[in-house]
Amino acid sequence: MNFLACDLGGTKVLLGIFERVLNDDSPKLLFKKKYISSDWDSFELILENFLKNECKNITHPSSACFAVAGPLSNNNAKIINLSWNISGNKLKNKFKFEQCELINDFAVQIYGIPFLKKNQYSIIQNGSYSEGANNDLHAIVGAGTGLGIARGIISGSEIKVLASEGGHVEYSPKSKLEWELKIWLKNYLKVERISCEKIISGTGLSRIAEWRLSKPDAQNHPLQKYLKEIKISDTARKELPEKICTLSSEGDQLMIEVERIWLDAYASLLGDVALQELCLGGLWISGGTAPKHFKNFKSDLFMKQFFDKGRLKDILKAIPLRVILDEEFGLFSAACRAKMLLKTT
Repeated sequence: MNFLACDLGGTKVLLGIFERVLNDDSPKLLFKKKYISSDWDSFELILENFLKNECKNITHPSSACFAVAGPLSNNNAKIINLSWNISGNKLKNKFKFEQCELINDFAVQIYGIPFLKKNQYSIIQNGSYSEGANNDLHAIVGAGTGLGIARGIISGSEIKVLASEGGHVEYSPKSKLEWELKIWLKNYLKVERISCEKIISGTGLSRIAEWRLSKPDAQNHPLQKYLKEIKISDTARKELPEKICTLSSEGDQLMIEVERIWLDAYASLLGDVALQELCLGGLWISGGTAPKHFKNFKSDLFMKQFFDKGRLKDILKAIPLRVILDEEFGLFSAACRAKMLLKTT
């Protein structure tokens, strides 16, 4: 029996057909295809093309899970960047799915955690199992274009997802330098508050670089010319985080400083989430930046910031910390959820 999974964002749509395999809880991918969202007038046209043209020789999926980057209500979603309104019930009826569910594109990742294989993640610290503690509680944090946070209770075959907008909590500077950055960002963006997402995301990394390059000692930096391009080119802005990381790895001192500020803020947030959730089942680092920064996450400097919570340091040492390395974990998790929906038919 086949099922459909989708990771639907403002930039791209990734669709996949999976099948249920005996003696293997993980879904097996049969076929997938990526679409550029802006090339299409509606999501329904993309899905129709995928099912009728690309998958015409594959058994029609019985269930579907669509992980969407946008606000959700009553199985309906609005993709703000594209002005798309998507109805799970309409998709179910039009494409003859027995079950169809829309879910937040980050929260869906909780459904994928129990089915991860060893090549999809890596362990930073094992933590410790505590008898009588809430070892079923998991939390996942991921910096990509934005910053996502989700929580869930995983108890045997039962999974409960708990929604969160934790990425939008207030950014809290821990040093004079970080305070200077926050004030600069408030003025630069003309906003009253700076959320963690404004700092801990791919966009945030770019903003930190813009702040650092605004200082007198950076006027001759090679990225100055690139900053002029990003003001008129969305493509250039999307490429900037990778350029920052490349220059940092090559020994550029300014970009090493930029990346360090970003990583420190990320580690500090992870420590805050760990304390808030007491997720003794595991704290997971996900998102598009996770595989690229895996070595940084394992560094002593990163872990020092993670543990920097005063008297509560020992609690953080008890929490398992892991990094998702699978760049298509969103699609995989949506497939895991679609497979679960088969059981309700």
